[in-house]
Amino acid sequence: MKLSGRILWLCEDPVALRQQLDGATVDGVEALPLAFGVNTDAMISGAACTLGYTGEILGPYFLENFEETVRKDEIKRGDFAVVVGGDAYGSGSSREVAVVAHQGAGVQLVVAHSFQRIFQENMVYSGLPFTTDFGVLQRLQRGDDVDLPALAQELPPFFRAVASEGGLLRYGTRLLAGELSPCYETEVPARPMNCVEKIVAARTWTGTGKPFGVGAVAPGDQVLCEVGFRGVHEYTGGMVMSLFESEWGRAAVTRPEQVAAFEDHFVLIDQPTVPDTVKRARLRPAQQLRDEMVEACERGGIRVHGPGRALQAGVCHRIVVEDYAQPGEIIVLTDSHTPTAGVLNAFAFGVGSTAMAFALRTGLIPVTVPKTVRVWVEGDARGVLSPKDLILHLIGDPYFREEQWRSSPTDTCVIQLGGPGLDQWNVDELSVLTNMTVEGGLMTGIVEPCRAIEEFLRARGRDAGLQRRFVAPDEGAQYVRTVRVHLDDVPLTVATPGDSRNRKPLAEVADVAIHNVVIASCTGGSLADLRAADAVLRGRTLKPGVRVTVTPSSAQVHEAATAEGILGRLAALGAVVTAPGCGSCIGNGPGIPLAGETTASTTNRNFDRRMGGPGPVYLVSPAVAAASAVTGHLTDPRTLAPA
Repeated sequence: MKLSGRILWLCEDPVALRQQLDGATVDGVEALPLAFGVNTDAMISGAACTLGYTGEILGPYFLENFEETVRKDEIKRGDFAVVVGGDAYGSGSSREVAVVAHQGAGVQLVVAHSFQRIFQENMVYSGLPFTTDFGVLQRLQRGDDVDLPALAQELPPFFRAVASEGGLLRYGTRLLAGELSPCYETEVPARPMNCVEKIVAARTWTGTGKPFGVGAVAPGDQVLCEVGFRGVHEYTGGMVMSLFESEWGRAAVTRPEQVAAFEDHFVLIDQPTVPDTVKRARLRPAQQLRDEMVEACERGGIRVHGPGRALQAGVCHRIVVEDYAQPGEIIVLTDSHTPTAGVLNAFAFGVGSTAMAFALRTGLIPVTVPKTVRVWVEGDARGVLSPKDLILHLIGDPYFREEQWRSSPTDTCVIQLGGPGLDQWNVDELSVLTNMTVEGGLMTGIVEPCRAIEEFLRARGRDAGLQRRFVAPDEGAQYVRTVRVHLDDVPLTVATPGDSRNRKPLAEVADVAIHNVVIASCTGGSLADLRAADAVLRGRTLKPGVRVTVTPSSAQVHEAATAEGILGRLAALGAVVTAPGCGSCIGNGPGIPLAGETTASTTNRNFDRRMGGPGPVYLVSPAVAAASAVTGHLTDPRTLAPA
């Protein structure tokens, strides 16, 4: 590559950003403070994602509204060939269309201090060159010809192998033909391992026709693993099956009984309280994506969950926990919140569309073995502190926010949760911890074997052989750090607007006025969440002018909450109670912020405009959300007058 276009520095200063868009050139390297955590919602919005998944369609929408500055098609029209970001570039969703949007806008190279795991994998598998070496920018600026394919040779062995084969799907074709052997060592002596390492080692591919499993794996190893449950939803299903069929035609999906598709992200767009502007922009193309997914699944023999279907409706992550996940499995979905299923002692993580197409055909998934931080929880929550407070407190800590665990660009990291402090919470509540690990730039979270998991699986008749399937850490297992948390030291915590890692004690923001309250999503719409909100609201009234939206996370949750009278009581107070689905978490349902509103939400992500409007969003627990609906400002429920 010889630089013929321009370099765009994604800086924190909207004025400096606008000057570049208007033609100004930045001299030197890192002349501007670079934006932290440029996220996939900023790269390509949820609204644009409904339009399709090709570069031609998505290119004009790349970075639209970034820093409330970039206009539609401004990156491509500005002839920007290189995009430069700061740390944690590619935070957020697993949407591979974020990479496609780069390519569709004419971007040939991405440079950043660090990349988030899923986005980095998507770049490798889609063939978008990237680097953390800012010296490449100096070479381009002085007119050198930079060999972009050579950048892939600096990556770990599996990534190099994929690049040399022309992409992950071509690699998969050769693997299925028996033409490839593992590009990693398979004769490895055993050693003590933590939970994730044990799961990965037991399922590592050792070659065609050979048994799975190696003696041990270590952080940084790249291996192929036998994968269990796999899932897609409407945003991704069409793209996954298009990629699958472009490489393998109508070939069979491997182990289809362990695959499902979910109609969940778009099911609430047509609700009465959704703004007409959103319906006009999103409803029809969303329905087209849904239909494309369903048709492809029918051709491929893949089951579909959704409203009016044989299998229950709800958010995919909640349904995976309720119906599919098992301890010791590897679970992947084309969604970044797949770590929810880690609550059941599984290794669950999000992947992009290319990786999912590969997994559907081969039954394998690439894994870069993560570093592990063990979080040991002690103390009493005293019926007030919630897992939402705990996880916001953890991921906002500088160790995680600054990715101090990272020592190389391709490092990944997980949190392994254990300790007696977890015993006071059920699986509903604990799933918030694993779900939101990805918001801290982590690959996933996993809960060590505990009573809550056993009780949950026994109640659903899924506890056969449980003790054998449980994966506990070995004595002497290695951790990059062990964090001991006493719940007495964790305050009620919120995430301030822009990023889930922007933690603050609730007491420091109690004067923030709230106009819109959302109790919903895969991390805020469980039965435990609805019970917590109901306990605060019972016998009280909503503050006049405060809108409240409640969306149960699955049909099972909806049924149970109805039977307990929770949904009826919330509706009687004036809350909008919806059918199960994703909803306003991604700007696709009731609760989308209106002009001038500030939102308190139990969802897991508060990137700018993610919820479909430009207003500030604070992430809170269900109890704090409910208390805030009573007072009209962020409120500690313990300060409310007796009902």
